[in-house]
Amino acid sequence: MEEVDRILIHSLRQTGTDIDDDVQSIKQFSSELIVEAVVRCLRVIDPTLGNGLSPSLPPGMSARFRVGMSLAQACQDLGYKGESGYQTFLYSNEPEIRSLLMFLVEKLPRESAEALDQPAGKSALLQKAIAAQIKTQLALPWLPPSCRLSLHCKTQSSGPCHSFHAMQLSLPYSLKAPTKKQAKGRCNFVKEYWREYLLPVTSQPSHHASVPASLLENHASELSAAQEWESEWNSQGLLSRLTPEEYCSRKRARLQKRIEEQLRAATQPRPDTHSTTRSTSDLTDLLNSFGGTTTGVDILAKGTRFTHSEKFTFTQEPEKAAQQMAAAASILPSSHQSEEDLKAKQEVEISALQEQLQQLSVQMEEVGGDIRQLTVSIHQVSDELKRRELSNSEKEDTVRVKKQTINLLPDAENNLVKLQSLVEASAKRVVYLASQWEKHRAPLIDEHRRLKELCSNREMESSRKLCEIKDLHDKIRQSAEEAKKKESLYKQLIAEYDTLPKDVSRSAYTMRILEIISNIKKQKEEITKILSDTKELQKEINGLTGKLDRTFAVTDELVFKDAKKDESVRKSYKYLAALHENCTQLIQTIEDTGTIMREIRDLEEQIETEHGKKTVSNLEKILEDYKAIRQENSALAAKIREGQV
Repeated sequence: MEEVDRILIHSLRQTGTDIDDDVQSIKQFSSELIVEAVVRCLRVIDPTLGNGLSPSLPPGMSARFRVGMSLAQACQDLGYKGESGYQTFLYSNEPEIRSLLMFLVEKLPRESAEALDQPAGKSALLQKAIAAQIKTQLALPWLPPSCRLSLHCKTQSSGPCHSFHAMQLSLPYSLKAPTKKQAKGRCNFVKEYWREYLLPVTSQPSHHASVPASLLENHASELSAAQEWESEWNSQGLLSRLTPEEYCSRKRARLQKRIEEQLRAATQPRPDTHSTTRSTSDLTDLLNSFGGTTTGVDILAKGTRFTHSEKFTFTQEPEKAAQQMAAAASILPSSHQSEEDLKAKQEVEISALQEQLQQLSVQMEEVGGDIRQLTVSIHQVSDELKRRELSNSEKEDTVRVKKQTINLLPDAENNLVKLQSLVEASAKRVVYLASQWEKHRAPLIDEHRRLKELCSNREMESSRKLCEIKDLHDKIRQSAEEAKKKESLYKQLIAEYDTLPKDVSRSAYTMRILEIISNIKKQKEEITKILSDTKELQKEINGLTGKLDRTFAVTDELVFKDAKKDESVRKSYKYLAALHENCTQLIQTIEDTGTIMREIRDLEEQIETEHGKKTVSNLEKILEDYKAIRQENSALAAKIREGQV
């Protein structure tokens, strides 16, 4: 029973029952602990049945009786066949409580059974305690510090509060193996930047209080991106029948093409925009970086963006450039000039350059406006030219038809006959072609229908396979989660195994089990031997009893015949009858003695069972509870009388 009690106590601890380490058997369970264990098990088995029950006994005796009756009814509703009532919980005995707890532990769901297999290590208990504390804190309503009362100050922290201000963080990520030299060099540069120059995460935000908010925001963004990618791949990626890399490259190319179209549309000149030549060149360079093409290919083919901007900035008239160079040479400071004169000359130079810059910007705006007007007029003229070319081509076709008709007028009759013959030949040809088409059309239609049906079958097959792939993905995900759980359980079991003493070997347990089995076999053999000896003795007794009865009947008959004739034989007959009666009484006395001995042993076993049920202590508890109930009744009656008065 010790092993059974240990298993029950371990299972009850896993359900949340607070059992001390000193408790090693069911005999040490108190009424409060029994009620708590039963309620915890009921809540795990059937929450709707156990949530309405309190895991602690109330102080009042009447309330305790009601709690005991409710627990007994709940156990009976679950299918418990044993006797149960309020006395099972308030005046418990060891066998009844053990059978009840064994029934409840067997009724625990499979998930709880799997949880029971997990060892109750220090890390698991710490995690459970942290989760319980977080649940209790989340259940409390949050109040600002200015509205908190003395009651809430105990449950909610009154420390300094910081606003949720998140900042962009730069985190190192693992890079895949590059396939090109440039990509490999770039990967090495990035790794060197991460290793040498990238600040720690705690130092990147401007304020230290923004570190948790930034980390939470970064984690949330990564998690949402991963979820979006997973949903997109399950909904669209699988339908495309591409690998994830090919799907990403195609999506990237499509996005790049869309950006090119938007930028190309933005570079078209409009009357309402005020873009300059430099902005147009910048957009053109940007298009070239994306792989787009513009009209100025001959210009973009030479130089870089820096050379174009430099050429635009410094392309001026030669005379103005010479004057500026002379002015700059004239205002260069000499070695003997003072710093104040130098600063004054520099300010004059800066003001002159600013005026020139303003004049150039005004000129650029004017030139840009002229260019836009000319571009609009060119577009209008090109549209008008295309429209007139289209109308000219239509008129030329009409003139050509009329010209051919006029040429046929001098020989109208012959031409009509020829035209009629041509029409008839064309009609016959059309009929012939129609018949030929019908010959070809029927097998083509059949082939089309067959291919269409085949295509529909393939689509159905592909959709079925797609559903199977999704199911496989789900199974893989579930298997991965189960593998993670089992791996964590394995690590926990390894840690617990390391903490166990190593001086006890498995062979000792094996030898102990073998000894127990051998003892059980010996006991069974002895019991079988005793039963066989008892059967043989019973047969021998039955045989001797029958033989005695037959011998007595024969002797009685012979002696009775002689007793009629001889007086001494008559006395012998009387002695024989008395001897038989005394022997019968002696045998009956021996049988009664055996029966009484058996009854004595049964009574001794019942006495031991009653001692195990704590009958005396339970009677004392019942008397104390009876007195407490009488006191409660008297107090209630006194209150009723006071209320009536």
